[in-house]
Amino acid sequence: MKYIGAHVSASGGVENAPVNALEIGATAFALFTKNQRQWVAAPLSAKSIKDFKAKCEANGIKVEHILPHDSYLINLGHPEEDGLAKSRVAFLDEMQRCEQLGLKLLNFHPGSHLSKISEEECLTRIAESINLTLAKTEGVTAVIENTAGQGTNMGHRFEHLAYIINKVEDKSRVGVCLDTCHTFTAGYDFLEHYDEVFDDFARIVGFEYLRGIHLNDSKKPLGSRVDRHDSIGKGLLNLDFFKRFMNDGRFNDMPIILETPDETIWGEEIAMLRAMID
Repeated sequence: MKYIGAHVSASGGVENAPVNALEIGATAFALFTKNQRQWVAAPLSAKSIKDFKAKCEANGIKVEHILPHDSYLINLGHPEEDGLAKSRVAFLDEMQRCEQLGLKLLNFHPGSHLSKISEEECLTRIAESINLTLAKTEGVTAVIENTAGQGTNMGHRFEHLAYIINKVEDKSRVGVCLDTCHTFTAGYDFLEHYDEVFDDFARIVGFEYLRGIHLNDSKKPLGSRVDRHDSIGKGLLNLDFFKRFMNDGRFNDMPIILETPDETIWGEEIAMLRAMID
């Protein structure tokens, strides 16, 4: 079964996110557990935690289908010690907030070398950051999101994801989120070579590590390495791709999250995607 939703607002408190998800007909959702553009945020209140759990349960959304996203400021492969230390503290806080909310996943962008260290050193630092955080937390899986490869961002090759996973000590608590826009603009042509792309993912990374999907159309062309999402069916990924994806059983039973730019049509997009299922 496909569990589809969007990255909904948690404005006013995390407990509002499941309500916002229900309003668009979602059976999964993503959220920020704190302001994504600030390093530090007030702790979650006991009331917010209790209300969040209660509203998820009341709306029939399981924690396995909730894919929170960490702060955009965090760079777990930062080349400078101060930036790396600050990122690691913030990432630990994000994981602990997920623990408090009873969530099982935390999605994050792997990191950037900023042209100051090698790609391999950056990837190694990312894996070390994950190891340090997993050792201080329980029950939450660190979910690496593949990137478009814009600028000096790592994670745009399946090999990058595999390298990080290989160096993570507790492989039961590391996973991957594939973003369809990022995958396409990173150079993986699943319009013409759908089977080959996902066969490569299976061989290099392994579907056993796949924990979620960001389902986005793309404004930018194949291999452009530019991250610009578009609404479903309005970008360069044709509807045939989305129909094929929606009928691919390998993507069942995980959160499928829209990060498309027009939130006013999220409900329509979710309904359209569900209607594609044979």
